[in-house]
Amino acid sequence: MQFQIKRVVFFFVFSALASGMNAKLAVKASGAGEPCTGKAMLLEGGVENADEPVWYRFRVRGPGEADWRMVRDYGPRNSLQWMAMGKAGVYEIEMSVRGLDSGRISSTIERQQVSAAAAAEEAAVYPTDHPLVFVYSAPACAAGSSVRVAYRGPEGKEQSTPERECNGADGVNFYLAGLRASTFYKARHVTRRGAASAEGVEIEFETPPVDLALAPVTVRKAAPASAEGALVMGTLFQVPTATDLQGNLIWYYPYDLQYLTRPVAGGYFLALLEEPMEGPEEQRFLKFDLAGYTVLETNAARINEQLAAMGRQPMTSFHHEAVELPDGRFLLLAGTERLLTDVQGEGEVDVIGDMILVLDANLQVVWAWDAFDHLDVTRAALADEKCVPGGGGCPAFYLAKQANDWLHGNSLQLTPDGNILYSARHQDWLIKIRYEHGAGDGSVMWRLGKDGDFEVEGGGEWPWFSHQHDGSQLDERHVLVFDNGNTRREFEAGANSRGQMFEIDEAARKAKLVLNADLGAYAFALGSAQLLPNGNYHFNLGWMPNAASQALEFTRSGELVYQIETGIQQYRSFRMADLYTP
Repeated sequence: MQFQIKRVVFFFVFSALASGMNAKLAVKASGAGEPCTGKAMLLEGGVENADEPVWYRFRVRGPGEADWRMVRDYGPRNSLQWMAMGKAGVYEIEMSVRGLDSGRISSTIERQQVSAAAAAEEAAVYPTDHPLVFVYSAPACAAGSSVRVAYRGPEGKEQSTPERECNGADGVNFYLAGLRASTFYKARHVTRRGAASAEGVEIEFETPPVDLALAPVTVRKAAPASAEGALVMGTLFQVPTATDLQGNLIWYYPYDLQYLTRPVAGGYFLALLEEPMEGPEEQRFLKFDLAGYTVLETNAARINEQLAAMGRQPMTSFHHEAVELPDGRFLLLAGTERLLTDVQGEGEVDVIGDMILVLDANLQVVWAWDAFDHLDVTRAALADEKCVPGGGGCPAFYLAKQANDWLHGNSLQLTPDGNILYSARHQDWLIKIRYEHGAGDGSVMWRLGKDGDFEVEGGGEWPWFSHQHDGSQLDERHVLVFDNGNTRREFEAGANSRGQMFEIDEAARKAKLVLNADLGAYAFALGSAQLLPNGNYHFNLGWMPNAASQALEFTRSGELVYQIETGIQQYRSFRMADLYTP
């Protein structure tokens, strides 16, 4: 990749303690020509006269924006590939360095002129660094109208981007995604004002070939002819991918991840990167776009600075879950550990717990919950699971060579009433926690599962889930969950994993099993559960004994209508209407 340096003006802002230490920032535009909207830039930070280790932070402020937006909070990485997808104009890019020993801070701001990719009256389509993601730059459209891009392949099936508002002055940029390799497509923008609409001239473009070593994908039961959409797969041991329902590759993330946790509306994804043999500064949470460019990023060490200021215990690493909330905050699961004496074993024992964090839109901690403060630590993991460094899906830990994997939380959800549903796999419980949209005290409201707070009706001898994944409370009366079945299988040889829906009465503490779908195979780890817009259910058998995974669709009555297998393990999979719409 070739970059052309485009430097405009530097501004230096120093804290009172920053004498002698100077932050330096270079912005390099991708490819030939001037920087324009929809083309990547490489931000490279440096520092002069620093006599101590430093961390770097990147923030941006677009044309007309009053406030800075965090891109990457303080951490050890000094370079960042970043995309300006907004309107043309002057972008301010701030890079700050902070001394780790002294706390000294030096900041520099570069003002970067970014031009419009399209001429005033013309549209343009051009590639990104991702071979299956293109940018469509639509010309300015009248204020009060909206614009989207429609595009189709050779078979004529049309896809569409989300609609965006026009301001009358600036062009509008869109990612085109969900494309197959080595295929011709035609795209046009569609402008709408009230009931009237107008279409631009169709532009033809071709996707290049893609050479990736990916696990095979096999459709075991074809989807109904009317079914459309994408299947996004958070695979382990290879890059995350997406296929259409026929198994054709239509997207991938170009870097390795431990957990692709959730898609976000508009064409974004949340992910966690764990380095279990490294320190907290290498444990990262990020949000990225369809082209793979980072939108937001922080690390466990930076979060620990904020937790310390709140008088709380530190976390070790992010693990298993990150969710974007409707108010723009982020809900994350993190590991904690404590050395306890004569608890869950004789003498001193390292016990790994869970912490639930809520970060604001700039990645600052606004609410935290620690399992050690709210759950019974004398109730050990039901199968006495242990952690060793780098093994067993455990978060990072640092206080001993082996630790008790007490809870092994694996999902979080903001419930419809503003609280949090937390899945504790090694307790066989879904636990509701009092969050109250940030005003809650973190107390346990109830525990759903065997030996919890609910009486259950239906389901025979083993109605309850065990070692479950991806629990969610869909409304005040229904809870959906993927039942791995590990505990049940100890008593029912050959038992399969299940997809379950419970109808619950929270006040009376009663639960009725209304869906108990046998998924036809056993997944001892990983998995997901999702209610689809058509009323059916999507379940993912994440890690079967043959190291493959399956995504399945069941009707409300438990009939299998779609099945696709991937020859590699998947943490989760997601059915999406398209790559913009969870």
